[in-house]
Amino acid sequence: MNALILAAGYATRLYPLTLNKAKPLLEVGGKPIIEWLLDNLRSVPALQTTCIVANTKFAGDFQNWANGYKARNEESNSDGESKIKIVNDGSTSEEDKLGAIGDINLVLTRENMADDDLLVIAGDNLFEQPLSDFVNCAKNSTAMVAVHDVGDFETIKKYGTVTIDDKGVITSFEEKPEKPKSTLASVALYYYSTEVLPLFKTYLAEGNNPDQPGRFLQWLYTRKPVNTFKLKGRWLDIGSKETLAAADKIFSGRGD
Repeated sequence: MNALILAAGYATRLYPLTLNKAKPLLEVGGKPIIEWLLDNLRSVPALQTTCIVANTKFAGDFQNWANGYKARNEESNSDGESKIKIVNDGSTSEEDKLGAIGDINLVLTRENMADDDLLVIAGDNLFEQPLSDFVNCAKNSTAMVAVHDVGDFETIKKYGTVTIDDKGVITSFEEKPEKPKSTLASVALYYYSTEVLPLFKTYLAEGNNPDQPGRFLQWLYTRKPVNTFKLKGRWLDIGSKETLAAADKIFSGRGD
């Protein structure tokens, strides 16, 4: 299995914090968001390569961080440790960005990663639960997405909303619905088997929206079974200054 962390966005809602620093490189609890993700990924067995897809503006910053991260963890690294690779998607602004789905397809093609299963994670999401729990549950699936019950019908309007059957398979998916059918949010944590990976090219060739990663899931569930994994513990989707401050408080051990 390989992993792909989506980190090529421009995070304009967090300006001026993200004018000169990529959102995943902002610190919470004393270290960058991306570092919390990489530390969590170290629990995933047999992970081969972790690609971090970035834009031209910040690719060098991610490479500098990755060099430092590898040096800091040199003593604990083993032959089985996942390699970290920074992939520049070539975009320079909101106007020419490829979008998350476009970035996934780029990495699959350029890095020849379609021959192994793929774990995809948004670079601005944090999880208390070990990511190995998700991966171990996903192994026999064609595709799987993590879900979280946000508990009310107003909050869910900000997320992709799913309904599931008694086996946990998605029966409906709607991105940011005006009239949600459930309070179950699709989280930007995905597992795709090699059976699914060629379909990213098909999806884009049909002219579908290349931006939010949930759009591909919305298209996929009518073609292939998509299983779900209910997260335990907290999930933080850092999309505003308020959620950034909340994450910093939680991961600093200063609050619930």
